[in-house]
Amino acid sequence: QVQLVESGGGLVQAGGSLRLSCAASGIVFRIVNMGWYRQVPGKQRELVADITRAGSTNYADSVKGRFTISRDAAKNTVYLQMNSLKPEDTGIYNCKLDTSRGSNWGQGTQVTVSS
Repeated sequence: QVQLVESGGGLVQAGGSLRLSCAASGIVFRIVNMGWYRQVPGKQRELVADITRAGSTNYADSVKGRFTISRDAAKNTVYLQMNSLKPEDTGIYNCKLDTSRGSNWGQGTQVTVSS
């Protein structure tokens, strides 16, 4: 059974940094894509950044130049380095894994940015 374990969330002041990690285990099928999504109460979950098996990256306009997604293929782990954080970055960050057979979500990690 696929498991995604996220870590690295927390409370930080505006302008600060956090690094999120998502470690995947129990993977049987080929990984296609891994990414981070953000959920804010009252709003639809939105893509923050993702990275393909080939290493191509994609970012939401609101985080370009501030966030960097990367991965360690050997560890099936994806990272999200978040710099210059803003209060509007606050939310629950969920990791998503897409394989050749379907998708899996992590439980989420809370990120709170105070002004």
